Amino acid sequence: MPRRRSILSRIVVLHVVAIIIAALVLRSILHWSLATDVAKFQLNKMTAQIEMFARNLKPSSAGGWSLSLPDGARDQYSETYGRYKYAIIDDTGSVIFSSSPSKNPLFTIDLNANGIIPHNALTRGEAKTIAGASARKDIGDHPVWIQVAEELSHSDVVVDDILVNFLRQVVWIIVPVLLLLLAADIIIFRLAIRPLHRASSRARHISPTRLDVRLPTDDMPPEILPLVEAVNQALDRLEHGFLAQREFAANAAHEIRTPLAILRTRIETLPHGEASHALGRDVDNMSRVVGQLLDATELETAVVDPDAVADIHEVCVEVAEFIAPLALKQGKSIELMCADEPVLVKGNAEMIRRATRNLVENALHHTPQGTIIEIIVTADGSISVIDNGDGVPLADRESIFQRFWRRSPRTAGGAGLGLSIVEKIVKAHQGSVSVEDAPGGGAKFTMHFRPDGRTL
Repeated sequence: MPRRRSILSRIVVLHVVAIIIAALVLRSILHWSLATDVAKFQLNKMTAQIEMFARNLKPSSAGGWSLSLPDGARDQYSETYGRYKYAIIDDTGSVIFSSSPSKNPLFTIDLNANGIIPHNALTRGEAKTIAGASARKDIGDHPVWIQVAEELSHSDVVVDDILVNFLRQVVWIIVPVLLLLLAADIIIFRLAIRPLHRASSRARHISPTRLDVRLPTDDMPPEILPLVEAVNQALDRLEHGFLAQREFAANAAHEIRTPLAILRTRIETLPHGEASHALGRDVDNMSRVVGQLLDATELETAVVDPDAVADIHEVCVEVAEFIAPLALKQGKSIELMCADEPVLVKGNAEMIRRATRNLVENALHHTPQGTIIEIIVTADGSISVIDNGDGVPLADRESIFQRFWRRSPRTAGGAGLGLSIVEKIVKAHQGSVSVEDAPGGGAKFTMHFRPDGRTL
């Protein structure tokens, strides 16, 4: 089965991917934007320099040209400075003025072009980048082409100062900001799904004993609200069906009790014999099953008060007194072994009484005539019931507590409910029940309850 990831982990992973992509895209956009701005700034600067050359270029009366640059511009375009270059070309294609002794055009001239023409070129060996511009100017009715250029690899060029350094710094600003946004998103998402956590916590309390619990709809996101409402409606239907089934079982058990009582009365009026004795035994077994059905129905919704305290010494005395006449009638006896002082445990006395009675009735059913059923109460909050029957095989010791389980379908005398009722009652008290071989043969069932620690 593939490993399932939570919604939060998926959002975090996808958001991290989005942050990486956003950082790369943002850097590219910033690079493009800054490069565009720098190119515009560069072109405007080149245009201003071309205009400066045009203002200081004049044709001479002898048919030549004169160029008188300001002192600052002359130093800027000197060979020593080496950063800026210029070339002025006449209509014959000859270079009339140049910052370089070689007297070569800086860029290829397009004689048909008008306006400012930007240029980008590399020096030999592609070691340095040259950016510049060309423009045609008419001076004294004579067309000339003025070319200016700037070496971008110079250490104090605007491209280096702004484009490279800014991008290097902005990355360290973008990444922390995006990470802070990620942390904010996680906090916001946790706050957004808080109603789901409350609904999950409430759902954990839904059980057969708490069918009235419903998922909260307050502050539930609109996207999840239809699902929560559908779950609550399903729980309404389940509660209705469960209550109807429980009511039917209880009513059926109560309805059966009356004809059983009438049947027992009529059997008692029959002449004593083997047949009447067998019929009486069958009616007793049926009455026991009906009682167990009622107990099982009530236990479906039974809740143990956490503050309730029971005296298991008194409980076992009452059970022994109740079962003793039936045991004597079957040629068996009940022996209660406990101290005289009370033994207090956390739990409901009536429920513990039902569990103890079911264990004793189970032992009574499996122990032969002429034997003793022992009930042992210990100070640590345990009740043990020992019979002299065939015992419980190891392979069956986990199955015997299942509802309606019997070792053989043909076994008479019970419906397989008694031990399942015992286990349900013990678990409701947060205790445990176990079975083992009795010292003299047979089975020993022991219920462990939580001691209360108080004394009467």
